[in-house]
Amino acid sequence: MSRDHILHKVRTALGRQEGQAPASPPPVRLRAPEATVEARIESLCRCVEALAGKTYRAASRDAARDYVSGVIGAAGAVASNAPFLAECGITALAGVRSGLTDRLELRGLCARMPFGITSADYALADTGTLVMLASRQEARLISLLPPVHLAVVPRERILTSLDELLMLQPLPVEERSSMVLITGPSRTADIEQILVRGVHGPGEVHVILV
Repeated sequence: MSRDHILHKVRTALGRQEGQAPASPPPVRLRAPEATVEARIESLCRCVEALAGKTYRAASRDAARDYVSGVIGAAGAVASNAPFLAECGITALAGVRSGLTDRLELRGLCARMPFGITSADYALADTGTLVMLASRQEARLISLLPPVHLAVVPRERILTSLDELLMLQPLPVEERSSMVLITGPSRTADIEQILVRGVHGPGEVHVILV
């Protein structure tokens, strides 16, 4: 069966003719439902915990710093250059390395450190998703390579859904090199259909809402 015959059958089934211009795409319909800050927080926490993630509602920046300090203990951690982490005093904690600019040094630290600490550009309440826009302030390695990821997020960055995110960032690829959506700990069931966490990313995720 020739290529032309196959294409003719496809066109016939679609009711089109050879050379006919495609129809215009339908209009984009994005909807951001109304929700209070408290409702967004409750939804986000519920979704993160349903995916085996951990959440903590910090009443202040100091409380967020104390929680992070309690989680990492005496172990080392690498933190991003996010200004909000510095505002919380997290980058000043003992054992926390931050302010890194050398890529090779950062890669080596992320491979050795048990904890990676970042903020997040946004968080999506309806799925418990962290939105990470790659930049010099938020290197992708810190949220992906260490076994435990701690994300410290101010509550004003919580959005209702992906629709609201795309209303704010309609063309993220034109502004940043990547946009990573993190929904709970890393998991895969590729081998024997057995779910395993932490294979190609952190096996434990903490979301600290300030």
